[in-house]
Amino acid sequence: MARTRSAQRRARKSERRRLRNRAVKMRVRRLEKQFLAQVTANKKQEASDLFRKVCSALDKAAESGVLHKKTVARKKSRLAARLNALK
Repeated sequence: MARTRSAQRRARKSERRRLRNRAVKMRVRRLEKQFLAQVTANKKQEASDLFRKVCSALDKAAESGVLHKKTVARKKSRLAARLNALK
C-alpha cells in the first residue's frame, strides 16, 4: 500500500490509466476479430467497412498513447494485406 500522499495519488492515477488502456485494447481486439471473421467469410464489402473502423480505433489508440505508433502501422499494414487478398 502506498504510504505518502503523492504515492497514493500515483496509485489512483495508475489504476485509472490501466482501466482506460484495457478498454481501448479490448475495443481494438474486438474490431480486429470482427474484421477477420468477415475476411474469412469472403465478404469484401463488410470487411472494407470494418477495416475503416479498425484503422480509426488503432489511430485513436496510438494518439492517446495506449499503443505505439509503429505497432499500429504494422497492424494496419497486415490487415490491409488481408483485405486486398480478397477477390
